[in-house]
Formats: sequence, C-alpha cells, structure tokens
Amino acid sequence: MSSHDKAASAVRLVTIDTERSGQRLDNFLLATLKGVPRTHIYRIVRTGQIRINKGRRKADYRLQAGDVVRIPPIDVKAPSPPAPDLAWLSSRILLEDDGFLVLDKPAGMAVHGGSGLSFGVIEALRVLRPAARGLELVHRLDRATSGCLLIATRRSALRALQESLRAGAFGKHYVALLQGVLSGGTRRVNAPLLRHETGDRRVVVHPTGKPALTDFTPRCRYRDATLVDVRLGTGRTHQVRVHAAHLGCPVAGDERYGDPKTLDMWRQRGLARLFLHAARLSFPHPATGQRVDVESPLPNDLAQVLESLDV
Repeated sequence: MSSHDKAASAVRLVTIDTERSGQRLDNFLLATLKGVPRTHIYRIVRTGQIRINKGRRKADYRLQAGDVVRIPPIDVKAPSPPAPDLAWLSSRILLEDDGFLVLDKPAGMAVHGGSGLSFGVIEALRVLRPAARGLELVHRLDRATSGCLLIATRRSALRALQESLRAGAFGKHYVALLQGVLSGGTRRVNAPLLRHETGDRRVVVHPTGKPALTDFTPRCRYRDATLVDVRLGTGRTHQVRVHAAHLGCPVAGDERYGDPKTLDMWRQRGLARLFLHAARLSFPHPATGQRVDVESPLPNDLAQVLESLDV
C-alpha cells in the first residue's frame, strides 16, 4: 500500500499551527488532500464528515491556531501525475520576494482548478513547489484575463496582503480595448454589482449589489474602438467587463457581456480572446510596508490587434 493510500484509509487529526491560522477550511483541505477532487472535498465538508474541535463548520471557516481538524478516510484513487510542461510557469514570475510572488498570468489559464479543470495557477505552483505550504491566491483574475497576479508564499504574508487589500491599499490598473468610441476624458462608473449564483452566474448592475467603482481613461481612439487605461476602486467579479458594458462600450472579444454579433469581426482582426490585461499592480510590502510596483507588458497577441486597427 502506498503512502497516499495509507493516508487516505485512516482518520487523521491535524492540529493547526500559527502558520496556517486564518486559512479557509476548504483551501486547507485542498492543499492537504492532494489529488482529491474539489467537488468531493466540498461534499464531505457539507455533510459534516470534516470536524473542527468535534464540531461541524462551513467551507469558508477560518482556521485558528490550536484547532483540531478531523479528516475521515478518503476513498479516492491516487492522483494522476501532473502535466509534464508546468515548469514553463516559473519563467512568468515577474517578481518574487520573501512571502509573495507576482505572476504574469497567461490568458486562458484559470487561477485555480474546478469546473472540469484539473489544474489552475495555484495547483500548478503547488506541484512546482511541493515544500511551499503557504501558497495561496491574494486576489483573482478572470480566466480570460492576462497579467499581474499576486500570490502569497507564506501564511503571514497572506494575512498582511489581504488586510491591505480590504483596506483599499492596492492599486489595480488594467489596459482594455473597448468596442466603440469612448468620448471625453476619464469616465467613472460607480454602479453596484450583483452576482447570480444560479444559471450562467452572470454579474449585473443592480441596486442591491455590492459597491463597485471603475475609472476608464481613453489612451487612444480608433475608428470603432477605444484603448483605455482602467483603474479599479474595488475588486468585484467581472467588474471591468460589466462596467464597460454598462457604458455601452463592452470589452472587445467579450463573449459573455459583449455583442455576439461583433465576435467574428474581432476574430478576423486577430483577436482570439478578451482584450483585457492586468498591466500594473501596486501594494504595500507585507513585511516592510514599502510600496511595491509591478508591471506586465502588453502581450504580443494584443499588441498585434492594435496594429491592425484604423485610427
């Protein structure tokens, strides 16, 4: 019997140390039970098979130092070997310091697995760095969006960075190409966003939604499109895409919030994905408090689309 099979066939009691304090229960289990499907982990939490100090907890429970987590026997097959080409992701690290790294995420790669995806950014990094116990996303990017993604490599750094994020101390700047000509100077969209949890899980502007603030500043106007700098005042799901559509100028190539009739036109111009790039990220260093600024250049595929446009 392999070590994985032995671990899966016995009850485990894990005492949470200070390094893992503050981690969500689901993230802890995903990191601990490598190879166990995400859906299975949520099922055993939901049905009460996972116990914290002999009591039931929800998946979003924040673990505390000294908590004892009871993990039942897990009847799953040994994990499949990871894809052999994950090493290329290391070459996309823009900056790494004690406690965090900033990755230049490629478009088309999800930040985490799920919904039929076996690997996302965080799972790939955990394979590449099996000894790094504290790898966690500080924030997220849409699968279709490229650019700066901040990842904590230590729990202490994660707590500090998330506190700065909640305090509004992050600067998130994007570059986007919008459908249509956006006139005037900076356009501010202050419109609350509500996410539907059923169906296609679309995000809509709705008075009962969460506050959301986005500034769109035109950088270059083309015949039927506008290149804009985007600054986020908040970090809601699909915020740039929904607010751009709310302006009447959806992001080029947006299959969800854009005009389906324009998708073929953009493909003919060489745009095979959403034209949205997280170009710059600034935040306080989790240890020193000094400002950290990281930039990601516009990818070649997006730059080539701009060259094809008429001014």
